[in-house]
Amino acid sequence: MSGSQWILFLLIIQVIHGLGTWKLYIKAGHKAWEAFVPVYNAVILMKIINRPWWWTILLFLPIVNLIMLPVVWVETARSFGKNSTLDTFLAIISLGFYNFYLNYFADVNYVENRDLISGSSAGDWISSILFAIVAATIVHTYVMQPFVIPSSSLEKTLLVGDFLFVSKFHYGARVPMTTVGLPMVHDSIPKTKIKSYVFNDKYEERKTSWKNKLQLPYMRLPGFQNIKRNDIVVFNQPADTLLDMNDFTPDRNYYKPIDKKTNLVKRCVGIPGDQLELKEGHVFINGTKNVLPDRARLQFFYNVKTKGDIRQLFNKYEITETSGYETYYIENKYLKDPKIKDFINTNNAIDLKVVSRDSLKSEVSGKITQRFFNRLKMSVAKTNYIGNMTEELAIKVAKDPSVISLEKVNSETPDTRLFPQDSEFTFTADNFGPIYIPKKGESLDLTIKNYPLYKRVIGEYERNTITSRGNQVLINGEVATSYTFKQDYYWMMGDNRQNSIDSRYWGFVPFDHVVGKPVLVWMSIDTIKKKIRWNRLFTTVHGTGKIKSYIIPVLLLIGGLIAFNRFRKRKKKTV
Repeated sequence: MSGSQWILFLLIIQVIHGLGTWKLYIKAGHKAWEAFVPVYNAVILMKIINRPWWWTILLFLPIVNLIMLPVVWVETARSFGKNSTLDTFLAIISLGFYNFYLNYFADVNYVENRDLISGSSAGDWISSILFAIVAATIVHTYVMQPFVIPSSSLEKTLLVGDFLFVSKFHYGARVPMTTVGLPMVHDSIPKTKIKSYVFNDKYEERKTSWKNKLQLPYMRLPGFQNIKRNDIVVFNQPADTLLDMNDFTPDRNYYKPIDKKTNLVKRCVGIPGDQLELKEGHVFINGTKNVLPDRARLQFFYNVKTKGDIRQLFNKYEITETSGYETYYIENKYLKDPKIKDFINTNNAIDLKVVSRDSLKSEVSGKITQRFFNRLKMSVAKTNYIGNMTEELAIKVAKDPSVISLEKVNSETPDTRLFPQDSEFTFTADNFGPIYIPKKGESLDLTIKNYPLYKRVIGEYERNTITSRGNQVLINGEVATSYTFKQDYYWMMGDNRQNSIDSRYWGFVPFDHVVGKPVLVWMSIDTIKKKIRWNRLFTTVHGTGKIKSYIIPVLLLIGGLIAFNRFRKRKKKTV
């Protein structure tokens, strides 16, 4: 719904509330008209049910209000002597319309100084749980959200298994656009494929569906910081096709509301107004090479040829990401194990072929990953391999006595998967652009040549109808030679430059898709070695110099708060 439609909807709700409670307001010593005045009626209702005024704010926070409304319905009934389990059930199941019965038909009296503590331990537990959920939802939505690094696109800068706290207030907290859903749950209910929110994702029905009309327009609270170039940012993937991470076709939308699209974390290498280009994997802004922060660990693939054991070489230099079409010997005893057979048949070893060699060993060839390599403890047959490493590490590896040669991989063949998925643009993953990143309020000369670059921005993100006819571009049916952008856009990329699905594949990231800024790694688990990375606990994401763990100060602070709380309780007992 649009902003005006939502205002009308809220006014209708206020009228319904007034009609259902005005007599109750009178019995509580207030005026009938007070039940009809928007917002003010909620403040008066808090007085009637003997609850703090700030509960009014909670009633207008999306998602949080889904929890608070049933609480207020029950509290209203209890304020007029309706305390039974049946009364509570009727108040909730009727979606608050039980108040109409109390208002017009029931003989009730206002209980001015009622006991706010539930008469049962179950009631106390339910109240505590509800308000814990409310508090957690507020923090999660408007202050700080936990996030886990799921992929290696920022590997060596942020690691797979890092658990982050993402600040919502740096860039301004985005008000939830999906109004009906489970609190603190993103796309689907955990361990299921059931959506956690109410929305109709069928493209042809989404404009008329009543479910979609429950969507709030985009709104964001003021932030105190703009996104700076090289910030690491969490955002919703614009071209979200992801029923799963492997099903990626950038020009096909699996439609979701903006705030329910897949969360990703990348580095913002291009900000609004920049002219961006990639040369051999390095970003150039307005013709100048982008200088990354000293904590950034830019990685590339290198072809490595060695006269020794490639596994020992990679382990020596902690090179964890490897790939390539190579051949190894595997002992047959591993191939007889059903678990190993299943492991071989998964995509951990793509295009795998097992060729019999003798009674003791077999040859395995294909695209062999490091995980597969470690699992089967293979002996080396060929010594050519591809390893992912920083340029600084590549210099060290090249000097190793066992290394014959080391050469950086540079993609030279145009990739049709790359943005804007148009044959006129011969971009590669390492050599891309130049392209202009749209800036709010700035105008761009629109031609049939740059039409593929900006049709998604103008059409999908800025809600216009854009088409081409011959050498002309039409916006909303009118011939257009220029366009003024309505919001800012960004270019997001992974530091793991040749193993990252990012803006090179799906283009610009609109500001309304930005979730927040990661500020702290509070936990880090090495998913391969199955152990905690203690040196990464409570480390900052941004900053300069070597990362430093603040776990000791944090533990001292927690210990101090626990000790202070115990001291306070003891003091109360002695008074």
